[in-house]
Amino acid sequence: MRDIMAKKPKKQNHSNRIAENRKARFDYFIETTLEAGLALEGWEIKSLRAGKGQVSESYVLLKDNEAWLFGAHIHPLITASTHTLHDPMRSRKLLLHRREIDRLMGQVDQKGYTVVVLSLYWSKGKVKAEIGLAKGKKLHDKRATEKERDWNREKHRVLKGDR
Repeated sequence: MRDIMAKKPKKQNHSNRIAENRKARFDYFIETTLEAGLALEGWEIKSLRAGKGQVSESYVLLKDNEAWLFGAHIHPLITASTHTLHDPMRSRKLLLHRREIDRLMGQVDQKGYTVVVLSLYWSKGKVKAEIGLAKGKKLHDKRATEKERDWNREKHRVLKGDR
């Protein structure tokens, strides 16, 4: 009797990721990561649900004790509201605690640190941004990263062939 009344499993989305900045981990050493909420408009939520978001060239600007997301592109849907003007490149406010913003501002004031967006994802029905405190890589660091990636790929090929 209990099997009949079992709850149906909810439909799972393949991934909670909306957009990812893959180039950030190649161009920067990521020191720490934080989760930040985003202040979005209704049409932006609809566009993100449709997968129309991009954060590849975005960064975070800390100004007047607030964090702002610049360079994120959210392409408006054609079916979204037509009576309002949609700006796909508008700056969006990041929602962080005061102590998190203060800590980031202190680190950014140090030489070479910046705050980059690593990804956008869904968390409990809300859009969250994973941001990282990053330090720029030099050319030789990028070459070492590429070399290590190639070595790991070759190692997996060899191990897969031995079985």
